[in-house]
Amino acid sequence: MVQIVTAQEAVSYVKDGMTIMVGGFMGVGTPETLIDALVRKGVRDLTLISNDTCFPGRGNGKLVEAGCLKKVIASHIGTNPVTGQLMNSGKLEVTLVPQGTLAEQIRAGGAGLGGILTPTGVGTDVEKGKTVITVNGRRYLLELPLRADVALLKAYRTDEVGNLTYRRSARNFNPIMAMAADLVIVEVEEIVGIGELDPDQIITPGLFIDLLVKKS
Repeated sequence: MVQIVTAQEAVSYVKDGMTIMVGGFMGVGTPETLIDALVRKGVRDLTLISNDTCFPGRGNGKLVEAGCLKKVIASHIGTNPVTGQLMNSGKLEVTLVPQGTLAEQIRAGGAGLGGILTPTGVGTDVEKGKTVITVNGRRYLLELPLRADVALLKAYRTDEVGNLTYRRSARNFNPIMAMAADLVIVEVEEIVGIGELDPDQIITPGLFIDLLVKKS
């Protein structure tokens, strides 16, 4: 059963050393209220799975600057110089993953698949240490699924049982991450009554959602 809680109550489930997924693309579709609560809590040694580390002072950049992270799995860190500095100094482990590969690894984690086959990275440094499988004469890398202990997501509107709609490009990584974590926490802009959402507008069914937090 979905619960509506405060941001502070929601992040109480996030413990030191956990792996978290955070939705968004350069801060668009990122749950800023939940991230602020996580920073205030002072959690440490998290592994972050996300598209990027955003910008200093915004989105995932707040987690970087606050020292909450020990590892980042992302596609892009170039807009946050703090991430690069910490990586180069050895204070933050960073694994860079092609964006399409990252999305499909998360999707595989949510669907219960054993991994995906992709030609991206074949013959490059990305191939090192990975299983290579040949299909119909073409070589593919086996990329393993990604899952998290907790997903922190952002949606536009929800009903009281957690059915979610998204606003335009803020949809991005949020729907696939909702399927790939043990606990799914969603920050929403508006909560409406059951039956008020057009079923055709629902992207993520409420059965994937555990906690809802009203954006502050």
